[in-house]
Amino acid sequence: MYTLSSIAAEVNGQLHASSDAEISDILIDSRKLISAQGTLFIALKTKKNDGHKYIDSLYKRGLRSFLVSEIPEGTLLNTANFIVVKDTLIALQTLASHKRKKFSIPVIGITGSNGKTIIKEWLNQMLQDDYEIVRSPKSYNSQIGVPLSVWQMKPEHELAIFEAGISEPEEMQKLQMIIQPSVGIFTNIGQAHDENFINTNQKIGEKLKLFTKVKTLIYCLDHSDIQGIIIRSQILESVSAFTWSTKQEANLKIVNSEKINQQTHLTAIYLDKEIDITIPFTDAASIENSCHVWAFMLYQGYENKIIKERILKLNPIAMRLELKEGINNCSVINDSYNSDIDSLAIALDFLNQQNQHTTKTVILSDILQSGKSDFDLYQEIANLLAEKKIQKLIAIGPAIGRMRDQFKIESHFFASTEEFLNQFPLSNFQSESILLKGARFFEFENISKALQQKSHQTVLEINLDAMINNLNYFKLKLKPETKLMIMVKAFSYGSGSFEIANIMQYFRVDYLAVAYADEGVELRKSGINLPIMVMSPDEQSFDTILKFDLEPEIYGFGILDKLEEAIKKNILPKNKPVKIHIKLDTGMHRLGFEPKDINLLINRLKANELIYPTSIFSHLAASDDVRFDSFTHEQTAILTAVSEQIQAQFDHKIFKHILNSAGINKFPDYQFDMVRLGIGLYGISSHVEEEKNLENIGVLKTTLTQIKHLKAGDSVGYNRAYLCKSNKTIGIVPIGYADGFNRLLGNEKSFISVNGIKVPVIGNVCMDMCMVDLTDIPAKEGDEVIIFKTQQDIRELANAAQTIPYEILSGISRRVKRVYFKE
Repeated sequence: MYTLSSIAAEVNGQLHASSDAEISDILIDSRKLISAQGTLFIALKTKKNDGHKYIDSLYKRGLRSFLVSEIPEGTLLNTANFIVVKDTLIALQTLASHKRKKFSIPVIGITGSNGKTIIKEWLNQMLQDDYEIVRSPKSYNSQIGVPLSVWQMKPEHELAIFEAGISEPEEMQKLQMIIQPSVGIFTNIGQAHDENFINTNQKIGEKLKLFTKVKTLIYCLDHSDIQGIIIRSQILESVSAFTWSTKQEANLKIVNSEKINQQTHLTAIYLDKEIDITIPFTDAASIENSCHVWAFMLYQGYENKIIKERILKLNPIAMRLELKEGINNCSVINDSYNSDIDSLAIALDFLNQQNQHTTKTVILSDILQSGKSDFDLYQEIANLLAEKKIQKLIAIGPAIGRMRDQFKIESHFFASTEEFLNQFPLSNFQSESILLKGARFFEFENISKALQQKSHQTVLEINLDAMINNLNYFKLKLKPETKLMIMVKAFSYGSGSFEIANIMQYFRVDYLAVAYADEGVELRKSGINLPIMVMSPDEQSFDTILKFDLEPEIYGFGILDKLEEAIKKNILPKNKPVKIHIKLDTGMHRLGFEPKDINLLINRLKANELIYPTSIFSHLAASDDVRFDSFTHEQTAILTAVSEQIQAQFDHKIFKHILNSAGINKFPDYQFDMVRLGIGLYGISSHVEEEKNLENIGVLKTTLTQIKHLKAGDSVGYNRAYLCKSNKTIGIVPIGYADGFNRLLGNEKSFISVNGIKVPVIGNVCMDMCMVDLTDIPAKEGDEVIIFKTQQDIRELANAAQTIPYEILSGISRRVKRVYFKE
């Protein structure tokens, strides 16, 4: 256990503290605070951010210990503890280095241009039955990521696997002092970060510094550049080597490779005997990575029989590539992680794995600072595209444009991203898989947006002032200690998830809730860092939930099983468990644990240190109906009893919550630790008197597309559902059931406004449009049409459609453009 004074001594810092608090955990991301007790926040300064900005908010959340380069001003911080250093990053690295020295277990250090994370994860899969392993979370291989990885080491660990990456000279020495590997794996060398090195040889030499004190270095002799530097460096005078090769004599000589049914069978010579394995992959990168794993296992003394059995069961590791739906039935792969020829080859393999479209297209920018001449670079790229059977190239940038003669496939060249967007018809993309691969300078995010662009004549205007007023109305109803969760599921009841979440974040609500993981991911990618509860997780979504720091609702043992499987499969640091929200069925009989399940649930949760119960909650079945108030009291009593039962088994505070919008005002005694505000935020209440205090936030409007003059006996719409009894003037309005305008609203069941006058909807509502009776109404094509503007309008539409206002709002489809305004 560390104390503030011991940490201050190790990092040569000045301690300003009212108490010598014990420290068990460190934090650099304020969003990931789990427990303030025993946590030290290290305020890192980077090019993009400054951790010192978040000290005040962390203090308000109970954190009291900070490692800083300067003490912030503010009387509220008088009781905080500060360690002041010149450079907080160096302090973090020094602290991790001191911790590493306390362990004598084997430590595997991995570096190279590609494959580090995959090899690390595959070694973990191969060795986890034999060792208690600590390893780098995700791709924590940077100047910040490595010390965070090493900090995870605990006395129970028997083996460590850490990866290290550098982007410029003089970085690896620092990482070597932190990792202090006993065994090294050098994966390969590529062109990533070439611009920061004199040449490839310098980059290899810098990476090799990770291995200056290892016992054994494992590498492939086929990378002649690596082999050459290793020999010239004379590192093998103090370090033994375990090598593998497909071309020359080595400790492990691969003599045959055969691909059969999505598997690759490898035959090799080891200790003068023929051995073999089969791996469940066929791409070149996976084969190379598997050979590194094979070599390490042999070096460790494992029998090939065991290796063969385990390596066939290797699971693929998620790539850093995003696959999204695009326009015109296209799929878009956005890869902005690396911009070099090596990562391009990997991305092209991923592109070729997409079988939903036969046409494969690459949108590629200039590759900057590759260290090669333009001729050699783009000749290599042209050969690669041909080898991967890419049908179409969109090339952006002056350098690749000058080399256009190198490309023999269908190619289109543009000097800039702006020129491409202005001159190339996006309608030319039809049912194809599109890979975006561009250097950040070219702002390919604009292309990504265009390929996913949605537009529509009909718009939903959102009044943010009205929403803020509604928020403040409910805040005034809450006790000071009660937290507020905002429901942004179902596209924020049709209002637009990110935009609403963004303003809620600005006004410091405590939590957001979404229905599905995809909604949470969209918020994370849009810069929302509030805690987000996912109310309907499914087994396919847990990888995404873990990746984007979302918090799943756990409502049964089946979904708990799936979460635990995902935790095992993914890369999670043991000091950053998954926060969950336990759903109880207190009488609504939808999702949720029943009281009889609780003892088993407690045992399951206590047995898994990577699961952290954050809240216990339930749904009220009839909070808006006075006839069932006694049932509401029964539900809250069950929640209270079960919460106490669970809380008694855990040291940390677990929130409980049950109130929805309707219950906040009606049942103030049941506010507990948090309430969930949903439809009320959007101006709708089941209580007429309360609704008078709320403002409708949205106006759904469109325009008259066309006006027609019909004769008596003419029919309107499908099935001739409306027959004109006299001469009529009708208007065509571009909103239909695909936009969320319910089919039940046709045939004079509902009214909308044209120039302030209510007119009936006639005929059957179509997918993309409906018709209205404009007879004797002053109107012209292009005039504004209001679908709804007030709460009463929404309620009338709901009554006509035999539904509730929730459905009217949440049913507005995403193709309806949202426009936000604030007075």
